[in-house]
Amino acid sequence: MSTEPTGTYLTLDDGRPAVRFTRTYDHPVARVWRFVTEPDELAQWFPARAEIELRKGGTIKFSGDLEDSPAQVIAVDPPRHLSFSWDGDELHFDLEELDAERTRFTLTNVLGAENTAARVGAGWEVCLAALDAHARGEAFDGPHDGADAPWQEIYQAYVAAGFPSGSPVPGLDT
Repeated sequence: MSTEPTGTYLTLDDGRPAVRFTRTYDHPVARVWRFVTEPDELAQWFPARAEIELRKGGTIKFSGDLEDSPAQVIAVDPPRHLSFSWDGDELHFDLEELDAERTRFTLTNVLGAENTAARVGAGWEVCLAALDAHARGEAFDGPHDGADAPWQEIYQAYVAAGFPSGSPVPGLDT
């Protein structure tokens, strides 16, 4: 896994800070939609297994360490868009069919606090590396979430790239 940041820091039209990632997968949009919405697929790459009630206002139930994290669906347009609020942030997943067998996947994490950008970016790098491997049919070697995931070097790269930082960082702060 590379330590080079692939996320982009941006300010949305409404003034909110966000971190955005884009990938292209050699799968039809319906397959990539399952990566984003089905519990067993999410468990392969997302920070927790999640059961999503796919309707506006629907609930999201996470497992493990995140089971008490509040989350609610903001918008859904299968198989192109899902957004939900989660613990002060918003996650937006946008899928664009490039052709019958390729899909552009865009994850935008709208930040509740600007100083979390470097931390959030680093965390998503590890998760998305796991998704990239899963999309290729490969196993991801090592954890893709939590303090044991290999994101600390990536975090430093995001800080060096000028992403806002300063929020507590598990595993780095004492």
